[in-house]
Amino acid sequence: MPEVKSIFREVLPKQGQLSMEDVPTMVLCKPKLLPLKSVTLEKLEKMQMEAQEAVKQQELAMKGAVAVDAQ
Repeated sequence: MPEVKSIFREVLPKQGQLSMEDVPTMVLCKPKLLPLKSVTLEKLEKMQMEAQEAVKQQELAMKGAVAVDAQ
C-alpha cells in the first residue's frame, strides 16, 4: 500500500510544555456481590414458615384435645 503524504507537518516545540490529548478509556470497577435472595423474599419465607409452624401446633393441639375427649 503506498504511503499517503499528509499536508500537515508535525511540529514539536523546542521550549515550553508539550501537551497531549487525554483519550478517555474505560474504567472497570469491582463486581458487586448481589444477594441470592432479596430481603423481601426472605421476610415472606420467614412469615410462611411461622404460619406453617402455627398450623402444625394447632393440629397437634386439636389431636391432643380429641385424644383427651376420647378417654
